[in-house]
Amino acid sequence: MSKKIAVVLFNLGGPDSRETIKPFLTNFFMDKNIIQAPWPVRFFLSRLIAFKRTKKEAGDSYKLLGDKSPLLENSRAQIRALEEMLNSSGEGSFKTFICMRYWHPMAPQVVKEVQDWGPDHIVLLPLYPQFSTTTTNSSLEQWHLAAKQAGLKISTATVCCYPMENGFVQANADNVRKVYEQALSETGKKPRILFSAHGLPKKIIAQGDPYQWQCEQSAAAIAQATGIENADWQICYQSRVGPLEWIGPSTEDAIKQAAADQVPVVILPHAFTQEHVETLVEIEIEYRHMAKEIGFTDYYRVPTVSTHEAYIAGLKNMVLARLDDTDTLPDTKAQLCGKEWSKCCMNISYEGS
Repeated sequence: MSKKIAVVLFNLGGPDSRETIKPFLTNFFMDKNIIQAPWPVRFFLSRLIAFKRTKKEAGDSYKLLGDKSPLLENSRAQIRALEEMLNSSGEGSFKTFICMRYWHPMAPQVVKEVQDWGPDHIVLLPLYPQFSTTTTNSSLEQWHLAAKQAGLKISTATVCCYPMENGFVQANADNVRKVYEQALSETGKKPRILFSAHGLPKKIIAQGDPYQWQCEQSAAAIAQATGIENADWQICYQSRVGPLEWIGPSTEDAIKQAAADQVPVVILPHAFTQEHVETLVEIEIEYRHMAKEIGFTDYYRVPTVSTHEAYIAGLKNMVLARLDDTDTLPDTKAQLCGKEWSKCCMNISYEGS
């Protein structure tokens, strides 16, 4: 009898209507991994920020996307592609589930769906390539809490990160090369590749979060994999929110510097694996508009890996490698982060979640 394996993929989530923008944002800013303050303070701040951002920045951004996020739809396309590839492997019977952190389907619902299917083994796999306490860790905390409350006791393995996994790197490199060659052909100038990742406050990195280091490793691996000789590239960070000091340089500053240097930019959102508001609005519309305002038009955006065959194959390989264990490990199944990153997934226990 074929072994039944449930594969649960994690992502941020997003509003599915105008009316759900505010509760989505409230859930986001209520997360202790996002706002590190006591519960009463988070309760007040989450509602204040959600109210303000629904009326302004977030409300305007989602309006450009039809008042909803495409992230769930795009994530479902990825899990369908993965499920098909897994079930063609001959290694068992696989069913994929998408679990969102801040809007539906969320952990309690997905735990029940997995429970009802009755797998022999579960593999947890984030759609975040780089580990952070604010993304993968937050999703895993909620999953284990919901699983405990539901009495889900099935052997579970976790792939916590894969910043340099071959399929992920190759898919991004393929996408970069295509847009790079287009930019080179159209402008006659050698472009600068900007690897744009979602930013974080510096204090979170100072607490031992390995996200920035992992983003740097991803960028270096992708740049090398493009095969572009002496590639001009740099890493930058987008989506700053609030008054805290954030890691940099900012993507806006990197674009302005490229304009001053008179070199085209090719922007790859290498910490995102599907299109959503940060890529389709922030990079494609807002940053492009900013560039145009300063007279800079040599601006190109690289699509995310989405359902690129190499990326999906990489996800498949990571799942197949975790069919017989119950550990929380990166794709290498060995220590990836240095000792300075105390918040590495291998140093976090979810027993009490």
